[in-house]
Amino acid sequence: MYKKKLAIAVFLFFAITNIQAQVTFKPGLRAGLSLSTVSEMHANYRPDFYIGGFGEINLTKRYALQPEINYIRQGSNNVARNFIDPDTQTERTVHQDLQMSYLSVALLNKLKFAQFQVQFGPALDVLLSDNLAFRKTYNDLSFVTGVAYKMPSGLGFEFRFKKGLLDVLDSDYYHNNSNNHYFFGDYNTNINFQIGISYSFETK
Repeated sequence: MYKKKLAIAVFLFFAITNIQAQVTFKPGLRAGLSLSTVSEMHANYRPDFYIGGFGEINLTKRYALQPEINYIRQGSNNVARNFIDPDTQTERTVHQDLQMSYLSVALLNKLKFAQFQVQFGPALDVLLSDNLAFRKTYNDLSFVTGVAYKMPSGLGFEFRFKKGLLDVLDSDYYHNNSNNHYFFGDYNTNINFQIGISYSFETK
């Protein structure tokens, strides 16, 4: 029994030592185009930008964890707004842009195949500013997935899709025409596409 426990301990020691020998850390920056909208509404995608920093923790040759902090500008453009004009008592339709900016903290898994990468993981988005009349929550939880191509120089090209999980708008208020605001469905979540570049710094 003692020999068995000793053998397990020795095995775990060398396994942990081997993992530690492979672990590397590379900080980096990322930025690019943000295309976003809010689901269940008549609107167009809003073009804007994102910028942020990350740390790539390489645990094995093909797997890494990547914590990130990003500033992302989201929203929707040309949102249809139905309301009853108080002066004429007739129904009118106008359009307005919705603007939201978030501080997004993410923890991504990265699967690496040569210079190609598959990325996925959760993110917490904290609302920094907006022009909404009413909202359901100031924060959002989202899931991020995407692909990237990383060159030996550290320069990378990436494409991501980020889907919010929480209803970010007060649908009961916005759905009511008499309150002079937006007309759309009941479950309004953030939808965001990111197309950009990244750069990883070499560390010694």
